[in-house]
Amino acid sequence: MMKLLLIRHAIAEEREDFGKTGKDDRLRPLTDEGRKKMKQVARGLQEIVPEIDLLATSPLTRAAQTGAIVDTVYGGLKEVEIDELSPESTPNDFLRWLRKQKVGCLAAVGHEPSISLILSWLLTGSERRIFSFRKGGACLLDFPDEVGAGTATLVWALTPAQLRELAD
Repeated sequence: MMKLLLIRHAIAEEREDFGKTGKDDRLRPLTDEGRKKMKQVARGLQEIVPEIDLLATSPLTRAAQTGAIVDTVYGGLKEVEIDELSPESTPNDFLRWLRKQKVGCLAAVGHEPSISLILSWLLTGSERRIFSFRKGGACLLDFPDEVGAGTATLVWALTPAQLRELAD
């Protein structure tokens, strides 16, 4: 049995503004507002998911920074950056990686639309997008038996505002 916490990265700098710097979009960081709000989101997450065994993030800066905030709130999580959460990866790429993990609760920080496609794939076995994450939003999935496409159960899905409310 495994639980999977899917999290979309927090508010990042605007793509167009960052693009004017000439830097690769993969390096686009969180804004100060994004950091502040994500800290509250992480506190809310900790209220309803008290333990995380492994935190996986996309290698892109904004996802890695979001993961670092979650790690700071939880304190000392085992953290890995994986290409399977990068925007160009497929839900099946992530599923192959996920099946190898032997943990009770895994948190994964990624991007839209890939994080929604992962959610759809794990719930229904289809990549047809059935959900959309807001920046800093999250959902919890449960795999009662086998970790596979269409085998997950949705426990909850919450917006960042709802998660911040839980922190108060």
